[in-house]
Amino acid sequence: MRERIYPCIAGLLCCFVFLALSNKLFAQTPAQKLQELSQTLNLSAQQKGQLLPILEQEGPKLEAIKNNPNLTGREKAMQLRAIHQQTDPQVKGILSPQQYQEWKNIRHHEVEQAIQRKAEGPE
Repeated sequence: MRERIYPCIAGLLCCFVFLALSNKLFAQTPAQKLQELSQTLNLSAQQKGQLLPILEQEGPKLEAIKNNPNLTGREKAMQLRAIHQQTDPQVKGILSPQQYQEWKNIRHHEVEQAIQRKAEGPE
């Protein structure tokens, strides 16, 4: 029974942390995003050095999708997921399994935020 409860509790705690950080992670430069991720995922210096080029490469693509008023929430989600799927194999090789799971949760939340922002309409 405990084997099931502890992972659930850990997952819920991660979700709360990601919700708290989501607005910070949503609109940042790659270096700022890396800093936030570093604290959340407890990244080593080597991991930071390996992740920064990945974030720099995908950042403009993600922002273009998020800021495109012509896309529906569903279209944004699909395009964001496509970019994430391209990048995730690289990231998976850098992070530990636990860090990678947290990374995936952050990514999932980014997609949800894009959908929610579209649903709320222009600010």
